[in-house]
Parts: sequence; structure tokens; C-alpha cells
Amino acid sequence: MSNRDIIFDKIRKGLETSTALPEALRAKAVEDRIAAKQRHPTPARVAGKSRDEHVSLFRSHMESQSATILDAASPAEIPGLIAGYLRQHNLPARLSAGDDAFLKGLDWTREPALTLKLGRAQPADEVGLGHATAAVAETGTLMIASGADNPVTLNFLPETHIVVVEAKDVVGPYEDAWVKIRARFGDGQMPRTVNMISGPSRTGDIGGRLVMGAHGPRRMCVIVVG
Repeated sequence: MSNRDIIFDKIRKGLETSTALPEALRAKAVEDRIAAKQRHPTPARVAGKSRDEHVSLFRSHMESQSATILDAASPAEIPGLIAGYLRQHNLPARLSAGDDAFLKGLDWTREPALTLKLGRAQPADEVGLGHATAAVAETGTLMIASGADNPVTLNFLPETHIVVVEAKDVVGPYEDAWVKIRARFGDGQMPRTVNMISGPSRTGDIGGRLVMGAHGPRRMCVIVVG
């Protein structure tokens, strides 16, 4: 037996002495619970609320965490909003993005000054662009699934992070966000990483002073579409 087998064997024997249920019934109970996907209690601040209310709460949380929120009535407005944001902050008109179909499908010719570079972020990249799978109103959190379409490096390496999220993907509690991820990747499947992001990077560990961008972007812009 491997060390792993020995450890689990000891745990199994300990459980057998502490419960009257045989192992087969315990295993079935676990399988039934996983299949049922039981939900945790939903916080009152998002329970029974409309999507507009969820978007408003998501916005207030994000803004309180030093993120900028921009509204796009349709995807066609995204390039213009990005160009305006970059000009406002005196940032280069160069974006690094993954192979995301939604982002690639935008009409970037509307802003000819913008340069879109596809692939993982590199140390010299100043602005990263991503597409969130979901946004959680409960805490003001973006959920970005890793993959070639949204490389993890884009979330952390550039000092400015721009994320597009569709209003239809803004949900109340975390449980609904995981439903969207399962719907995208398939039941029982998961991306290698799901990054939960609530505003730009910050820390107060150094002398009790708030420092932005200590371990990630110091500036964040979220574009809500629709």
C-alpha cells in the first residue's frame, strides 16, 4: 500500500467505529448529496432581487473596492469605452487579450488607434483585457475561468486590468455563478483555475499602509454590457 492508501485506510477504519452505517451506504449518501447540488442559504441582500438590482449591488461593491465601472448598451460600444478609459488615464492604446470568441468578435476597427495583442501577458504588457464567466453581486466579485481564451497571466501581470462582463452573467449568490461555470464546461468538469477578483490588488501588510498593486493590477475597469 502507498502512504496515501494507508492514510485513507486509517480514516476509513476510524469512520467505521464512529457510525452504524456500513461503508456502502455512506458512499451512496455522499453520491446522492453531490448529485443533488444542495444550495447554501442565500444572503438576504441578493435573495429574490431582480437582475437590475444585482447589477446595481455589484457596481456599488466594485466601486467601493476602487474599481471603475462603465456601462455598454451593446457590445459595439466596448472598443470606444476602452479607448476612452485608456486616454483618460494616459495609458498606451495597446491591449493584451486571450483567444476569447466574444472579445475577438468585437469591431475593433471602430478604434483604429487601439492595438490588440492575443496571447498570454508578457512582462512589458501594461493593459490586460479579459471576459468574465460570471459576476457575483453578493460580494462584488468577478469569476474568470482560465484557459487559452482568458489566460491567467492577464489577470495579474499587467498593471491595468480591464474586464468585460455581460449583464446576463451578473448573478446574486456564488451558487448561481458556479451554475454558469458548470453550464459552460460541463457537469463534473472544471477549468484549471477560477480566479475570483474583487477590485484591483491591494495590501495593508506593509507598515499598516494601504498599497495598491502589490501583487497584481493597481488599476481595474469593469465594463458591464447590456
